Amino acid sequence: MIKKTIKKTHVHAGDIVRVISGNHRGAEGKVLRVIREKNQVLVEGVRMIKKHLRRSQELPKGDIIEKEGPLPISNVKLVEKAAAAASASANKGTKPSKTSKKPKAPKAEKSEKIAKPKKAASSKQEE
Repeated sequence: MIKKTIKKTHVHAGDIVRVISGNHRGAEGKVLRVIREKNQVLVEGVRMIKKHLRRSQELPKGDIIEKEGPLPISNVKLVEKAAAAASASANKGTKPSKTSKKPKAPKAEKSEKIAKPKKAASSKQEE
């Protein structure tokens, strides 16, 4: 079954969110990344998974690292917006002052409309 991707998400990177359902219910953290294609988010410190790295020249013994796993975006609730996003939305509805407005260019004069000839009635109606 193909899932529909959410066009507009309620959380963005940098927001503080709370997990509202699932095994990690009640946990809070900062959104690291929003994966829109899969309707998922990565929340800092929530759903930590272990990834095993195989041996290589850089890691001769291999390694086990912990990183955040994705959560469904529907399982998180916005607690606090990111500072940059909050300030941008606060200025959204403000109007510019009258002194800062650029003068409008005069509109071009409209030419007179030329009347189009009416279409002749079809021959079937005349019969």
